Amino acid sequence: MKGQSNVSLQNSGKPGIGKEPGSSPSQVVKRPKPPGRTKHLLTLAIILLLLWASAKQTDASFTELFEGLPNMWDLLKEMFPPRWSYFDNIVQGMLETIRMALIGTTIGAIIAIPVAIICAGNLMPSRWIYYPARFVLNLIRTVPDLLLAALFVAVFGLGPIPGILALAVFSVGLIAKLTYETLETIDRGPLEAMTAVGMNRIQLIVYGVVPQLAAQFTSYVLYAFEINVRAAAILGLVGAGGIGLYYEATLGFLEYDKTSVIILFTLAIVLIIDYVSTKLREKLL
Repeated sequence: MKGQSNVSLQNSGKPGIGKEPGSSPSQVVKRPKPPGRTKHLLTLAIILLLLWASAKQTDASFTELFEGLPNMWDLLKEMFPPRWSYFDNIVQGMLETIRMALIGTTIGAIIAIPVAIICAGNLMPSRWIYYPARFVLNLIRTVPDLLLAALFVAVFGLGPIPGILALAVFSVGLIAKLTYETLETIDRGPLEAMTAVGMNRIQLIVYGVVPQLAAQFTSYVLYAFEINVRAAAILGLVGAGGIGLYYEATLGFLEYDKTSVIILFTLAIVLIIDYVSTKLREKLL
């Protein structure tokens, strides 16, 4: 026993003790070293430099911010108390906003399905297909919602149709992006098994991809709907219908007490939709 303990004590000092199970004696576990203090200080210096340069180029000044605080306080005093009698005038506008977001999200989600499949590298055989598709998708996400709404207003005139089309285009860019990234992480095992038994590409998607993607896709659609409700409230500023028309009217006539009613009503609707969407995503995922 004494001899065995001496051997174990001698072995404890040799390189190779404390290695991963199954590793050879020459393979020593090399744990990554924690970043040193110099790296943290250098990172902080770079961040501060970028902030200073950005503030310099944009003429941002904390002095101007503090000088403008009294004006902000005067504006808030004009917004309160809200003129609650104006509430009845904006109910129809808010309902129109929700309808615009619902229809736009639905159209965008339907179009996003084939777009996401085309952009997925594991489902498309050639990069000459999915790389151009991803470029177009990036281009769609680059165009702001207000610009899209303004363009559609110029084509279709004032009303909810331009807002719906703008939200649909935005939804395609958002949902397709999230969906194709999820598609590229699905389990390849079921797809290989279905290919071995002779299924075609459409059958692979229906029976192998959809069951793995349904919950995440529904979550992405709900998330896009939440964003579109907020966006639809602003699109009316360019004549795309919804509650935004009332924002433009009340702000234009400096009726800030009416504007506060619209803001509070919009906040309540957004909180309700966010709560319902969160509960639905919890059940799906």
